[in-house]
Amino acid sequence: MTGWQMLLYKEVLRFLRVAAQTITGPILTALLYLLVFGQALESHVKVYDNVSYTAFLIPGLAMMSLLQNAFANSSSSLVASKVMGNLVFLLLTPLSAWHWFVAYVGAAIVRGLVVGLGVLAVSLVFALPPLAQPLWALLFAVLGAALMGALGVVAGLWSEKFEQMAAFQNFAVMPMTFLSGVFYSINSLPPFWQTVSHFNPFFYMIDGFRYGFFGVSDVSPWLSLGIVSAATVGVGLWALLLLRMGYKIRS
Repeated sequence: MTGWQMLLYKEVLRFLRVAAQTITGPILTALLYLLVFGQALESHVKVYDNVSYTAFLIPGLAMMSLLQNAFANSSSSLVASKVMGNLVFLLLTPLSAWHWFVAYVGAAIVRGLVVGLGVLAVSLVFALPPLAQPLWALLFAVLGAALMGALGVVAGLWSEKFEQMAAFQNFAVMPMTFLSGVFYSINSLPPFWQTVSHFNPFFYMIDGFRYGFFGVSDVSPWLSLGIVSAATVGVGLWALLLLRMGYKIRS
C-alpha cells in the first residue's frame, strides 16, 4: 500500500473495530425513529400518492444517519488523535494535505454508506419503498457523505477537545438534519418556514436522495444536485486549505 492507502485503511479499520458503536448503534437509533414516528403517524400523514408514511420515512432516516455518521467519523478521528497525542506520527510522514483529505473523507464515505445501507436493510421489515432512480440515490448518498466527511475534517481541525466537537455536532449538524425534511415534506410547512428550509443545504441532500426512491421531490433534483455539488466542492476546498496550513495541528 502507498501512504494514503494505508491511512485510509487505518481509518476504515478504526470504525470497524468498534462496529457496535459506530454502525450498530446508529442503525438501532434510526430503527427506533421509524418505529415511533411510523406507528404514530402512519394513518394521519400522507405525503405522496400511493406511498405510505413509513415508506416515505425510510429514505430520509437512511440519509440522516449517513450524513451524521460521515461527519462523526472524520471529526472524531482527528480530535481523538489530538487528545491522545498520536497525530504527531502522521505529521512526520511525507503525506501531503491531499493524501490526508482523501483518507479521512474516504473513510467517512465508507462509514456513511455502510450505516445508510444498514438502515435501509433493517427498514425493509416495515415497508418496501420503490427505487425509481437508483443512480440518483447513489449519487446523492456519495456526495452527501463526502460533504459531511469534509465538514468533519474542518470541525476536527478546529476542535481541540471532544466537548468542542460535540458542540459543533449538537448545535449545527443535528438541527440542520432534523429540519431538512426527514420527517415531513416542506410543502406542508407555512410559507415562511418553506423559505427558511430552502437555505438549508441538508434539505437538498435528503430531497435529492428521496427522489431516487420515489421519482418525486419537493424541488427539482437538478437544483438539488447543483447545490449539493457546489457545497461539497466548497467545503472540500476549505478542508484542504486548513490541512495545508496545518491549522491547529502544527505549531
